[in-house]
Amino acid sequence: MQEETLIQPKALTTLEKKRLDVLRINEIFYSIQGEGSRAGEPCIFIRLTGCGLRCTYCDTEYAFYEGEDRSLESVLNEVRAFGCNLIELTGGEPLEQEAVYPIMKALCDEGYEVMIETGGHIDISRVDPRVKRIVDLKTPSSGMQNKNVYKNIEYLKPSDEIKFVIGSREDYLWSKEQTELFDLSNKVETILMSPVNGKLSSKDLAEWILEDKLPVRFQVQLHKIIWPDIERGV
Repeated sequence: MQEETLIQPKALTTLEKKRLDVLRINEIFYSIQGEGSRAGEPCIFIRLTGCGLRCTYCDTEYAFYEGEDRSLESVLNEVRAFGCNLIELTGGEPLEQEAVYPIMKALCDEGYEVMIETGGHIDISRVDPRVKRIVDLKTPSSGMQNKNVYKNIEYLKPSDEIKFVIGSREDYLWSKEQTELFDLSNKVETILMSPVNGKLSSKDLAEWILEDKLPVRFQVQLHKIIWPDIERGV
């Protein structure tokens, strides 16, 4: 009996990333926004496939390779069917696919409130100015600190958000230093700090923030509290 050959998932090629009319989509779903200034609100999520980072705490590794090619119009049609005005593009890393730019423009043109969550390793200056950009500055414990593109801080507008994922006291002190060094509280209205699940207690992080009177917003991932046993589609 012939053994089955398992086909290993592959990363997007350079040519696939450069397509303007096709997106590799991991999943599209309707859920409660779990993070950021819009936490708690119903939201449509468009999760793109692929990411050049490998953060130690990543909770969406399934999006590195899994996904299917979709035309922009098919994505728009699926989004329209949900009847929700708030949308977040996420990943993976959505800015690694060139077609993310026309889909963002199309969504904004149709009147949607659009957000994009990016790992901070890609230039954000090309993102449609109508889009809220949530930029993750990678902390030391992520293992990806050297990938941060600090030039992005110059492109921030007040409605954008900066996010720090904190896994240790070292991460917190580093994030505090960046907040002060780049005067982030005068660049954006919302600076987010959240503990790495299972690595740092919410209590510790909250107390450090209060002790230092940091101008930041403490957050936990609401979707993991609401649906603790579900990893996808929430």
